[in-house]
Amino acid sequence: MSSSAPDSSPISALLLDMDGVLAEVSESYRVSIVKTCHRYNAKSVTLDTVAEWKARGGCNNDWVLSLDLISESKDGDKGLTLDEVTETFEDFYQGTETTKGLCELETLIPRKDLLGELHSKVNGNMAVVTGRPRKDCDSFLNHHGIGKFFKVCVCMEDGPPKPDPFPVSEACKLLGVSPSSSVIMVGDTPDDITSALRAEVRGVGVATPEAAEAAEKIGQSHDSGKLCQAMKACSSEKDITIIKPGLEELLTLLESK
Repeated sequence: MSSSAPDSSPISALLLDMDGVLAEVSESYRVSIVKTCHRYNAKSVTLDTVAEWKARGGCNNDWVLSLDLISESKDGDKGLTLDEVTETFEDFYQGTETTKGLCELETLIPRKDLLGELHSKVNGNMAVVTGRPRKDCDSFLNHHGIGKFFKVCVCMEDGPPKPDPFPVSEACKLLGVSPSSSVIMVGDTPDDITSALRAEVRGVGVATPEAAEAAEKIGQSHDSGKLCQAMKACSSEKDITIIKPGLEELLTLLESK
C-alpha cells in the first residue's frame, strides 16, 4: 500500500469496479479482445498490448478497444465497423451454439464473506460501477450470489463511461450520498481513478491478480506493474493507495476510520 495517510472522515459509501476488482477477467474479457483482434489479422496484439492500452486510459469499452487495436495494427483489417467487431467479440465472450463462452472462466476475486463485512461497514451503501453491459454485470453478480451486497449498479447503458465522472457521480446520486472524500471508488485502471477524482471522491487502486502474481515472480511489490503505476500517476496532488487483489486491505482501511 502507498504511504499516503488515509482521510479521517467516516466512509459513507463504497463503489467497486467489476472487472479486475470483483471479477477475474484475464481469461475472459482480455482474451476475447486478443482473439477478436486475431480474427481480423491483427496478430501482433497480445495480452501485454491490451494492458499497455488500458494503462494509457480512455479504454473502458472493450468493443471499442478491440476495433482501435485492429485499426492501429499494421496487419489488421481496415474499414471494419464497431458492430462487426462487437459481434465477433461477443461470440468469443458469450459463446455460440457450438462453443462455450470465455465468460464461463470468470471467477470471484474477493471472498464472499469479506464483501458482507464491507457491506456492513458502510451501512449497505455499496455499488458496482462498471463499463460492462448490464446483462453481463447482473449475470456475474447472480452467478456468484453477491447481488444482495449492492444497492446500485451503474453500467455501460447508463451514460458516459469512465474516465468521465458520470458513472461515479451517478452511483453517489442513486445511493443518496454526496460526492466527497468519504466515498471510496475502487478500480484497477487509470480510468477508474480519474473518474473518481473528477467526481470528487477518493480513488483507491487495486492490483489485478495476474499483475500481482507476475510482480511477485520477479520479486517486486504488488503495485509495481504498468496499470498500478498508471493509477498512481493520476494525481499529482495526493498519493493514490494501491491495495492487493482480494480487497482484504480495504477492510483494514475502513476499520481504521
